[in-house]
Amino acid sequence: MGQYTPKKSYKMKKIIFSFLIAWPLIFTGCGTSKKTIIPFSYSLSPDDAYTIIWNGSGKVYRYQNRQWVRDESYDYQFNVVQKRYANHWKSVKSLHRIHPDYDGKAGDRDQTMYFEVLYNTMEAGKVQSAIVSSLGNGTGTSDAEFCRSELTMYVPDAGKFMPYNKFRIVQNYDYEAGVLTETVELIKEKNGKEIPFMKNEETAQIFIKNKLDKAPTTFKQ
Repeated sequence: MGQYTPKKSYKMKKIIFSFLIAWPLIFTGCGTSKKTIIPFSYSLSPDDAYTIIWNGSGKVYRYQNRQWVRDESYDYQFNVVQKRYANHWKSVKSLHRIHPDYDGKAGDRDQTMYFEVLYNTMEAGKVQSAIVSSLGNGTGTSDAEFCRSELTMYVPDAGKFMPYNKFRIVQNYDYEAGVLTETVELIKEKNGKEIPFMKNEETAQIFIKNKLDKAPTTFKQ
């Protein structure tokens, strides 16, 4: 009796089913890298850097039909602990998706990301930097006072079915107003062309080391 060979239609159904099962896992894996990032410095002293805490929220947009469309279900709150050393910064970002209808396709509702930016040289009036992060590695530029920065990172081992493989982050630090505005773009780069996928518009307030005259809150029954 000859060996049974499945029909092509059955094989195709099996492939489609396997892809539908794997797609949420692929998408979730883009949120943060599964590899642990080892910091370049290991000091525990809180006084060896200028520490800033950013606290804010992000509004999310999807690129559909050649225009940006709001997706409130992906909105989030976040805070960043940013430590500025002489020639590099270390930042830890904590993110919480606030909408009850969030579908989980961009990772867990609560996520933590790590970034280390190494500032190298000044070229054409811009500070050049190298980036190591849990989202991927890349490069960046900034003015000398770090008021406006542009960072580019690439998703490691991004497959062809991934909806994006590149991050572009534009930061505007308004120190006098105590506000940071940031745009995070998720982009599919293919054959030299960029296809927008999603973007996050973030706004955060600055908090720095300070002393309080008294306890800021009290229990009220």
